[in-house]
Amino acid sequence: MPLSTEMVGQQIPALEHQVDARWLMAYAAGLNDTSDCYMDTTAGPVTAHPMFPVCPEWPVILKLREMAGGQTLSAAEASRGVHAAHDLHIHRPIKAGDRIQTTATMIGINQIKPGAAYTLRLDTRDAKDGTLLAQTYQLGIYRGVEISGEGTTLEPPPALPKLSNLDNGRVESIDIGAGAAHVYTECARIWNPIHTDRKVAIEAGLPDIILHGTATLALAVSSLVKQYAGGDPRAVTRLGGRFAAMVLLPSQIKVVSSISGDTISFQVHNAQGEPAVSKGYMVLG
Repeated sequence: MPLSTEMVGQQIPALEHQVDARWLMAYAAGLNDTSDCYMDTTAGPVTAHPMFPVCPEWPVILKLREMAGGQTLSAAEASRGVHAAHDLHIHRPIKAGDRIQTTATMIGINQIKPGAAYTLRLDTRDAKDGTLLAQTYQLGIYRGVEISGEGTTLEPPPALPKLSNLDNGRVESIDIGAGAAHVYTECARIWNPIHTDRKVAIEAGLPDIILHGTATLALAVSSLVKQYAGGDPRAVTRLGGRFAAMVLLPSQIKVVSSISGDTISFQVHNAQGEPAVSKGYMVLG
């Protein structure tokens, strides 16, 4: 069945989370990032890793089928969904003790050559006063699926930062262990069986379990924070990129980066030299 454009303009009601130091420390540890800002509880409230907003966003994303028109895809069609691009804006870093609420709004569904493309805006706010903490524009594609109705975009996503040339960029290699996807799953509280269950991954057409795209991006961000932000994640105001090639396990990724002004441009290559994250950026403010 086609993906219904009836979903455009609909919103998932807010889901609330109490963020504690345990969750924040676990997320960073799942990335093998033990920087004091994520781990030292004697120095004040623990700070969230810049990619942490994906954690409270996940259970909201799982509720998309509850939108009117969201039940049109079969289970097989839904399994063809891929996270294609991520654009996260950080307005105020999340910290231990925060009570947050996250909503999802479908802002566009359009037919593109690979399939049905949708753009979701995810807003995470302080539950006490409504202050916007993080906002993500997420592009997803259901490969080989059509849309029903007229393609619609209610709100164009923000223009992406201008990227610099990476020909002479810095290169850092990061080793990824065989259990990295399982560790990330539990520490992030993001469970999708293609990342932990070999049988499910193979039935979905994958060669084996693969690392989460958000984990690959988060590993790169950890590296870039240390290289360009003096190890201070609070300096990051925006990050993102496009997800492409798979990262199998165990393996090694290479992060290639350069900086121009306040914008770091980067790519992440998998062990086969393919771009796992392309057109990556991290903005400091």
